[in-house]
Amino acid sequence: MNLDLRTMMVMLAVLSFLFSLLLGVASLHARGIQGLRQWSLASLFISLGFGVAYTQLTPGNGWAVVAGAVFLAAGSALQLLGIQAFKEQPSQWLVLSAVVTLVVTQTIWFTIVHPDVQLRATANSIVFAALNFACARALLISIKTPERTAYWLTGSSFALLAISYSLRAVSILSAPANSYGLYNPLPINPVMFFMGSVTHLFLTFGFILMVNYRMAAELENLATTDSLTGAWNRHSLELKFQSLLARSMRHQETLSVMMMDVDHFKRINDNYGHQAGDEVLRQLIINAKMEIRRDDYLARYGGEEFCLLLPATSEEEAEDMAERLRLSHTERPVHWRGTWVSSTISIGVASSEHIGLDLFSLLEAADTALYRAKQTGRDKVVAFSTIQ
Repeated sequence: MNLDLRTMMVMLAVLSFLFSLLLGVASLHARGIQGLRQWSLASLFISLGFGVAYTQLTPGNGWAVVAGAVFLAAGSALQLLGIQAFKEQPSQWLVLSAVVTLVVTQTIWFTIVHPDVQLRATANSIVFAALNFACARALLISIKTPERTAYWLTGSSFALLAISYSLRAVSILSAPANSYGLYNPLPINPVMFFMGSVTHLFLTFGFILMVNYRMAAELENLATTDSLTGAWNRHSLELKFQSLLARSMRHQETLSVMMMDVDHFKRINDNYGHQAGDEVLRQLIINAKMEIRRDDYLARYGGEEFCLLLPATSEEEAEDMAERLRLSHTERPVHWRGTWVSSTISIGVASSEHIGLDLFSLLEAADTALYRAKQTGRDKVVAFSTIQ
């Protein structure tokens, strides 16, 4: 089989169809990730577009040209919608529908009403270039690694495709009148289809890589965080302590620990229901995250009890922060089904300056201080050093 224009059309159509099946299957197993269905449909439409183009072995079937352009435009638009959905951004359906309508209109005009292959190809190339530039712009952004590799690979592929469409528009427009045709032996046609074949492969591979990184991040998040509150879980707390321990020993810093517990939590569940209790716990974490520093580490220790690791923090500084957290929680009741649910918290504080750099000893001391706060009336902060 010679590598001519028709061969590359078949290759693009088959590749796009296979990518559509691959992405469709992936969407069934990654239901929490948006954008896969749009990309699956995009690949299907691109496959249909090139399949229709292949049927145009001889000039004359104008409506086949229109159908091919519509499928390709819809495929490009769906790729951009898929990117927006993947990034959890508002989908610009109206704008992209207008773009597809523009392609349909100008293709009908230059194919059926006033046939002009050169102007039709130029106008459509400009639209496709704009769509691919928009996709490239959405992906070539500042983002943390390793996601950046997948984003930039896909975005660079879109940018290359956009440049190719732009050069195609310039080449066709500058060619002598009536000299351009899809199957004319002009270098731009085989070059463009070859670029499309290779670039489409990279596009789909890059998007699948983006999905893979997203799934890996979600799995890691499930393994390290509490699903209800979004705080770190107990296992993550123990792992984080090891790094904070090394830091404290290296820099001769004090490490403090805070244990927090919602007062009369069972009463809240009994009076308002367990969902209201869950909302109280979520609100506690929201309040805490507004008060703690970037390097502090907040984890759910068990039930309604939470632990906060405070690097480079003395017991006195930890007490001050604990008091702010206590007041913050008291001043922000939860609104649940038309009712304001008020609650208080008790906090115990311990520091390595009195206990030493041992996780079990620090947690035990902070828990002892928390228990004293509960014994002496609740809704208060108690430091372990004050009860020795």
